[in-house]
Amino acid sequence: MSDRWNRRKISLAAILICCASFVGWTCAARGEGGEPRYFAIKNARIVPVSGAVIENGTVVVAKGLIAAVGANVTIPPEAWVIDGTGLTVYPGLIDAGTNLGLPPEEGGEQAAAAGGRRRAAPAGAIAAGPEDRPGTSPWRVAADELKVDDKRIETWRSAGFTTALTMPDSGIFPGQATVIDLAGERAGDYVVRAMATVPISLKPTDGWFTFPDSLMGTIGYVRQVFDDTRWYTVAGPIYDEHPTTRERVPYDRTDVTLHHALERKEIFLLPGNNSVQILRALRLTSEWKIRGVLYGGQQGYAVTDALAASKIPVLVSLKWPTRPKDADPQGEQTLRELQFRDRAPGTPAALAKAGVKFAFYSDGLADPKEIFKSVKKATDAGLSADAALRAFTVDAADILGLSDRMGSIAPGKIANLVVTDGDVFGEKTKVKDVFVDGKWFEIHEEAPAAKPDEKKSDGDDEAGGAASREIEGVGR
Repeated sequence: MSDRWNRRKISLAAILICCASFVGWTCAARGEGGEPRYFAIKNARIVPVSGAVIENGTVVVAKGLIAAVGANVTIPPEAWVIDGTGLTVYPGLIDAGTNLGLPPEEGGEQAAAAGGRRRAAPAGAIAAGPEDRPGTSPWRVAADELKVDDKRIETWRSAGFTTALTMPDSGIFPGQATVIDLAGERAGDYVVRAMATVPISLKPTDGWFTFPDSLMGTIGYVRQVFDDTRWYTVAGPIYDEHPTTRERVPYDRTDVTLHHALERKEIFLLPGNNSVQILRALRLTSEWKIRGVLYGGQQGYAVTDALAASKIPVLVSLKWPTRPKDADPQGEQTLRELQFRDRAPGTPAALAKAGVKFAFYSDGLADPKEIFKSVKKATDAGLSADAALRAFTVDAADILGLSDRMGSIAPGKIANLVVTDGDVFGEKTKVKDVFVDGKWFEIHEEAPAAKPDEKKSDGDDEAGGAASREIEGVGR
């Protein structure tokens, strides 16, 4: 009797050990928070962008990074396996200019309706000159103001966007833009590079009798800010070495912030949408000796030679020029306006032909559907599908200085992926899965509303009619 009882205890202990091992392995596969850390998408068409298309291959994701990609890849036993038969895997798309996740600025709605960019009314006393630093707050960092409950984040992600450059835009030096990935529990989880670019606006400050109140005044003011910053860069260390024989250098928050941005070789974004503005931005970039990137760029077709010679990249706005909705239908339209509207979507093709590196940004468009409609206008105007894809992936990452970690499907890069059932820019293509930082989001298509006389079948999903696919792996 005693021996039989001992044998039962041994058997029970063995079972418990096996259960504990299985649970431990399951937890390891799923991660601490219950989410799996290992995935494999197999039997899929893979478009790495940085290399040749793999017609039938596998992508392995491990702990937020791409672990392997190829036609003959070993799938780790702990991976959740997604059957990609009939599907295509692309790098996650990058929106290179938006305000996703940022709260509205004061006066933002009116300004956005007027021109697509938010501008706040000046606060405090009216500026009397450059020393008052009007419209200048480069110490603001978008990462510090992120609101992760912005519903647009999910909308952009469900359309295949995994990354965005989000920026404040009120003032001449509105603050520093941040590169974010579009997923996370807290704001800090989103941030890829907190201080990514320093946007500059050359629009005069709002209001009457303010400084600067003209384009010439604004350019002069920005020039003075850079001169002051470079003086601080030289004078500060000299004073630190000789504090008993030199006059103390006064503290200026703008000078200190821009000094550090220049030290980091941070990107400065300069506006230039029509040909005159673009040529001016090229000259100012050279004069101010900054690492410049132009934004706007819609009339780049007229100055491709100058852009190519400068080797300065361009962020092209996808908010193509249109006639204002409230315009007088009987009002005259100039030939210049008509030509600009007609030729602007052809700029990306002209830039690609000239060898100018460019990326796309949404520039206040309200929905990803509008973004893809704008891309179609560009491809209809001669831009190849490959060049369009590069503008949303590897070229965008390269312009933002992040091509070492995103923009293509390669081992070691952040696991930002979009899985579709067709060409990523196809009108009828549907996004099936999105990975952001290795986190998996299965995208459910919203079913069309049923007609009153139609009854839902027993197999329909109550939330939207799309049933989840079977996934091989632990816990399913």
